[in-house]
Amino acid sequence: MSNSRHAWYAALIFLPVLSFATFTAIALQAAPQAAPAAQSPGPAGQSNGPAPQAPVFNPRPSYTPAPVPAAGRIHLDVVVTDESGKPVPGLGLQDFALNDNNLPAKILSFKAIAGNIPPAAEVILVLDAVNLGFQAVARSREEISKFLRQNGGHLAQPVSILKFTDEGAKVLLQPSTDGNALASQLDQASAGLRTIARPAGAYGAIERYQLSLQWAALIARSEAKRPGRKLLIWVGPGWPLLDWPGIETSSKGEQQVFNEIVDLSTTLREGRVVLYSVSTGDSNIGTFLYQGFLKGVKTAEKANPSDLGLKVIATQSGGRVLGPNNDIAGQIDACIQDAGAFYTISFDPTKADKPNEYHDLKVEIAKPGLTARTSTGYYNQP
Repeated sequence: MSNSRHAWYAALIFLPVLSFATFTAIALQAAPQAAPAAQSPGPAGQSNGPAPQAPVFNPRPSYTPAPVPAAGRIHLDVVVTDESGKPVPGLGLQDFALNDNNLPAKILSFKAIAGNIPPAAEVILVLDAVNLGFQAVARSREEISKFLRQNGGHLAQPVSILKFTDEGAKVLLQPSTDGNALASQLDQASAGLRTIARPAGAYGAIERYQLSLQWAALIARSEAKRPGRKLLIWVGPGWPLLDWPGIETSSKGEQQVFNEIVDLSTTLREGRVVLYSVSTGDSNIGTFLYQGFLKGVKTAEKANPSDLGLKVIATQSGGRVLGPNNDIAGQIDACIQDAGAFYTISFDPTKADKPNEYHDLKVEIAKPGLTARTSTGYYNQP
């Protein structure tokens, strides 16, 4: 094993993936409304300074809260697309079949949501200035501005924008359907969208992996607390997969990774947060490698840091992976089409024999040429 791989292995053991107590405190540039940061516990209860907090938005348009779900019931948002990838409205319960671990599951509730019921979903754009170079960040910002100004600046769904830098995630633009106003604000804020050079090699990759995954989880948890469906579109290819030949993870590290997989998967599904990845033509992080990690992880022994890659999580949440190409505006448009028409279904899972028992999920549509996208699995509890 080379020296660099020895270094990677050591870092993976001693720097847990998402154990917040072990992270160096990261200053948050939150919105003015943010509450004072909580203290992050250190060894023996000592304080390590401010713990990272999720970005805080100004008050958003009110939503009608959904009914409290029955205890233990699984709720799914399902997007059905045709062969061209466009969402298909107008389907009924009779068109859907649900399989839980390859066994038929009875659909207990069904609702079709049309895009003419505003807002069908919220859109959160995350501009990644940690895993992209300066030129790619600038190009992505220009494409976001282009997207916002389309259709005379009239946005079908409320859109907000976060920027993710070495200092954490900050609310750049508050939710609005006024694309022209958002684009103008984004142009004025462009000076703050800078990137910082990072160490090359194993340590640099691990640093970006941990920082990115930490803040992705914080953003997801923050959005999951709000009612309604959220489309979280990450502008960038994501963080390094850390899948290098000859690398082995300790059993403790595998358990940590597995715990985070369970937590993030459950947070996204229960919070109705769907993750997407869009990227520029010069972004090639895990362009195809992520496809080898799409199968659900059933045990800690099978857990790999790459199972927490952005594109892996996006696909498993029912979202999409688009690019790389330079039409970021078109990619965002394609993602937001998912808010135009979708369906909500629910079912009661079977009793689990053990904690965090993984179940594969698959929704099939009776009509030919149609494909359903939703959460690809869930972790069941006794």
